Amino acid sequence: MAMNKQGRPTTPMGSEQAVFQTVSGNKGLAQAEKLIFEIGDIHQTGVDLAKPVKVKSRLGGMERTDPIGLAGLSEPQAMRHYVRLSQKNYAIDLGVYPLGSCTMKHNPRLNEKVARMPGFADVHPLQPESTAQGALELIHVLAHWICTLTGMPSVAMTPKAGAHGEWCGMAAIRARLDADGHTHKRRVLVPESAHGTNPATAAQCGFSIDEIPATDDGRVDLEALKAKLGDDVAGIMLTNPNTCGLFERDIIEIADLIHSVGGYFYCDGANFNALVGRVRPGDLGIDAMHLNLHKTFSTPHGGGGPGAGPTVLSDALKDYAPLPFVTRDGDQYRFVEHKEGEGAASFGRMCAFHGQMGMFTRALTYMMSHGSDGLKQATEDAVLNANYIQASLSDVMTPAFGGVCMHEALFDDRFLEDTGVTTLDFAKAMIDEGYHPMTMYFPLVVHGAMLIEPTESESKQELDRFIASMRGLAQRAKAGDVDFFQAAPIYAPMRRLDETQAARKPVLRWTEPAEAGK
Repeated sequence: MAMNKQGRPTTPMGSEQAVFQTVSGNKGLAQAEKLIFEIGDIHQTGVDLAKPVKVKSRLGGMERTDPIGLAGLSEPQAMRHYVRLSQKNYAIDLGVYPLGSCTMKHNPRLNEKVARMPGFADVHPLQPESTAQGALELIHVLAHWICTLTGMPSVAMTPKAGAHGEWCGMAAIRARLDADGHTHKRRVLVPESAHGTNPATAAQCGFSIDEIPATDDGRVDLEALKAKLGDDVAGIMLTNPNTCGLFERDIIEIADLIHSVGGYFYCDGANFNALVGRVRPGDLGIDAMHLNLHKTFSTPHGGGGPGAGPTVLSDALKDYAPLPFVTRDGDQYRFVEHKEGEGAASFGRMCAFHGQMGMFTRALTYMMSHGSDGLKQATEDAVLNANYIQASLSDVMTPAFGGVCMHEALFDDRFLEDTGVTTLDFAKAMIDEGYHPMTMYFPLVVHGAMLIEPTESESKQELDRFIASMRGLAQRAKAGDVDFFQAAPIYAPMRRLDETQAARKPVLRWTEPAEAGK
């Protein structure tokens, strides 16, 4: 896949805006806060602990010999420290989270309540199956609805996240090819509009990558794909809707072409939030597709994880699903854990245990509380919101492609030409407006890309506030206020950082400063 050769200046700019500095460092209710080691003392503690009773060590020589080195705080200090830190975080509960291709949608509190119910929250992966029948039934029911929504006959629930799900699907494809004696099929076609993990996953599974270019309208070049077909093609890894926020119109023909040479169709399902209730991937000729439960079915994203990336499989691949998987015998549920009987063709285990219970409970709660009509409406609202943003900004910003989009609106940096303002500058200024920046410089096929996905969670009022800020920034850039943009963000706690050096030379350990005069 092509690398981003544009470069992004991240060193702090010389121009500064005059900013009033308070004595305390606080700015109204935004409290200044130092590192925990700078406000605490590693030689003190906030609680009095009795000396532990002397017991025989069972650590096998791994006992700690030095102090742990944690700063001691009183309870009020600790509480204030973490509350103040929380105020420096941007969150979906705070405002619009416009990251493109990440689907940062609302996490309903009902989901959280169900995930904390006894029997779900405290289930242990090693407890006997007979004592976890409710949890196994939930997994089985969720799998049923995932298959129903995708129109696929089977789903592997084991994968822990999107890329893990990709690996699952490609491992199943390789297992099927090997079982059929097609070990020469090791070339995978990957459109340049696919997610970046797609070629990495294919390579990790032992395939070579052959890139397919896009047409001027941001979709797979069908003629270029036809020219790449051959007996060594194992399959294609295609993202739909793709990373440009566009639906691949030739999707069924692409599937037919891949199948005609004995290959398999892997579809990246990260953007399934744009399809639920409207399109069933199984009807498009897809053989494998992962689903990010956090993106489509509202389980926590990132720090609220861990994630889950169930992978649906076609009839051709379902027997090669990873172990373990849940099956039903009458009124009882059990795991198939070994490569024998029902699991004989499986490509094996991906991890020690099965899936993520907390994510499964949240996803099924979301499905059941919305119903089929609600899930369909969520999809339609997500697409409507994205097109509302694109239409509302198209006169002051430049959409990368013409026509309507799907669940995300993609802009390029043509509207910033000759202004001296870059995509990065524009994104930094959004922080001062109180918004997390959209996804920048991705997809790589668009110069200076700005990818915005509002999801269905946002009301028209919230979208209008966001649009007004974006319009104001675009107009200010065109007016030539370069100093403003190059100084942004002004109101962020740390201003503009040298992100390149921070990534290459991160300081991961706090060291106590030497005392003055020593």
